[in-house]
Amino acid sequence: MSVERSAWQRFAESDFFFDFKRSPVTIVSFTIVVTLILLALLADFVAPTNPFDPASLNLMNGFTPPLEPNEFTGETFVLGTDDQGRDLLSAIIYGLRVSLFVGLTAVILAMLIGVSLGLLAGYRGGWIDSLIMRVADIQMTFPSILIAVLIFGVARGLLPPDLRDELAISVLIIAIGLSEWVPFARTVRGTTMVEKEKEYVQAARLIGLGNVQIMARHILPNVLSPVLVIATITLALAIIAEATLSFLGVGAPPTEPSLGTLIRIGQDFLFSGEWWILLFPSVTLLALALSVNLLGDWLRDTLNPRLK
Repeated sequence: MSVERSAWQRFAESDFFFDFKRSPVTIVSFTIVVTLILLALLADFVAPTNPFDPASLNLMNGFTPPLEPNEFTGETFVLGTDDQGRDLLSAIIYGLRVSLFVGLTAVILAMLIGVSLGLLAGYRGGWIDSLIMRVADIQMTFPSILIAVLIFGVARGLLPPDLRDELAISVLIIAIGLSEWVPFARTVRGTTMVEKEKEYVQAARLIGLGNVQIMARHILPNVLSPVLVIATITLALAIIAEATLSFLGVGAPPTEPSLGTLIRIGQDFLFSGEWWILLFPSVTLLALALSVNLLGDWLRDTLNPRLK
């Protein structure tokens, strides 16, 4: 008599989990990403202080080196403090929340746009396919960060001055999302052109299903594997794009600083000897982006049947 296996048992015996266990780099990358995400989600509980609450700041703690007591207050901070006396560890944890939120939502927006346009172009073909692909080709001739800066600048210019800081995060998400949809669209289009000629799609047409139903219920599930890989890699690009925009002063507002904003602040004090203000946010951003990229590379190799 066979015993019904649980979902976890089936997952533990799958090739996917077996490949994961065989890759130490992937395990380390996954651990770093999960740890940073948990820190961002639990920032209110794990951060020593709220670094962006003016009532908790003490200017006398400014420029305190890591693990050294402040000469005026005697307080010690694990990663030191910045010019405003903010605990750098707390600032990084809260900055992670902004960077991850912008990166994840921007990727979701880019994925929704790219997958929808890719399905439409690959399934319908004709002038719709030509129009979408020509727009994608034109956008690919420019660096994505330049597209994001352009969209962000135009959107900020159209907003009333009193709403610019309040809607800065939303505008940043839209700008990055609109600059990263092309890889999704091109990949989904190619896969859709192959899938729409298969027998199951022809059978769906014969039983009277509409085009939208065929694309959503039959073709879309078969193009999700490459989309997942692209989304993981694009997440790293989106996080770096957000940090770049914030470093240039056109991203997250000072009231909601991200890792890029912290790096910009630290850069001002690098040559005056306060190296920790720049180093620790930079290392955090590097660890996050590199770990996400490595996970994306592993997913690409694992989900590619040609490499089995």
